[in-house]
Amino acid sequence: MKSEKVKFKNKEGVELAGKLELPLDKRPDQFAIFAHCFTCGKDLKSERNIALALTQKGWGVLRFDFTGLGQSGGDFSDSNFTSNVNDLFAAAEFLKENHKEPTLLIGHSLGGAAVLIAGAKMDSVRAIATIGAPSEPDHVTKLFTESIEEIKEKGEAKVLLAGREFSIKDQFVKDLENTKVDELIKELRGKATLVMHSPQDDTVGIANARHLYEKLHHPKSFVSLDGADHLLSYPSDSAYAGDMIANWVQRYAPARVAAALETDEQVVVRLNDGPFLTEILAGKYHILADEPKSVGGEDLGPSPYELVSAGLGACTAMTIKMYANRKDWPLKEVKVHLSYDNSYFEDIKHCDSEERKIGKFIRIIEVEGDLDEKQRERILQIANKCPVHKTLESSSEVETKLKEI
Repeated sequence: MKSEKVKFKNKEGVELAGKLELPLDKRPDQFAIFAHCFTCGKDLKSERNIALALTQKGWGVLRFDFTGLGQSGGDFSDSNFTSNVNDLFAAAEFLKENHKEPTLLIGHSLGGAAVLIAGAKMDSVRAIATIGAPSEPDHVTKLFTESIEEIKEKGEAKVLLAGREFSIKDQFVKDLENTKVDELIKELRGKATLVMHSPQDDTVGIANARHLYEKLHHPKSFVSLDGADHLLSYPSDSAYAGDMIANWVQRYAPARVAAALETDEQVVVRLNDGPFLTEILAGKYHILADEPKSVGGEDLGPSPYELVSAGLGACTAMTIKMYANRKDWPLKEVKVHLSYDNSYFEDIKHCDSEERKIGKFIRIIEVEGDLDEKQRERILQIANKCPVHKTLESSSEVETKLKEI
């Protein structure tokens, strides 16, 4: 999947840090938001594995750090469960403004309780999945029971959670105690829900899953994460959870799949109603081409000239490798660094005339191995015999015609 760092502000003006995970081979048709567990963050490997399963089904997934955690701004001690829910609204607004409104919410542990409440108020959301979620948010206070009295007496206390010290204020505890999920999830009627929980979860007991499932309305589903711990520490557990969510949600918010590209030629490309994102079928391999955001693209793939440069670089490396193998030279690795000194958009300005701005490929070859100076010089000569190099320098003819309807 393709990962993009993003930032957006919540209603308090605090900047939140996130990662937008995108499919490698298409523009997402559906988007999901992932809410992490209490005091965790967006960078847990388990969350990445779940996002990967969804991107492979064509989804875009936004993971972000709640206020005061990870790379997000703000003070954790000033946050609470309600602010987490509000951060989810901010994440949804970011997707709406920059991509599409979310149709799926996924929440882990306390994040699971948060997505149930936020999802009830988001019209775009059609499905919600929880993983190891408590049936009531104040379940979290069990993690620092010995500090509750101090928090209530002094208004604040330092607590140790997962090896890290956090400041917990009285307002945080009161907010947890005053939020009643049972009442709020009544508004979830008509939205599909999936409750996932491990019977061996010793942080949030399986009884919480039973309570949630009983209170939720159909369509609802339950999946046992048998053998998993609360944080889905083993990759196989998070991969399984991701696959289950990705397949389940297709029933309620299916991601559209474009018709497969086909051609009798060697390559076919397709550009539809988007800005510049172009699908490529080269032989049996799918690739994307795009333009950077600075010129109106979405930066979801290499530009046309980057693809041409890549073809030249690949051909150069292969030609050198074939020659070195034939000579039995100790060539361990070859790297070809390329750049092109002309703009595609500058060239396009002259597409109606014979005038062309002739550009230049700059190629730097890096070789590794016990090679003497004569061998290195010969490698440089062989690079210039690369077939793609010769094609580019010879100004090949391009014959163009419209396909008959």
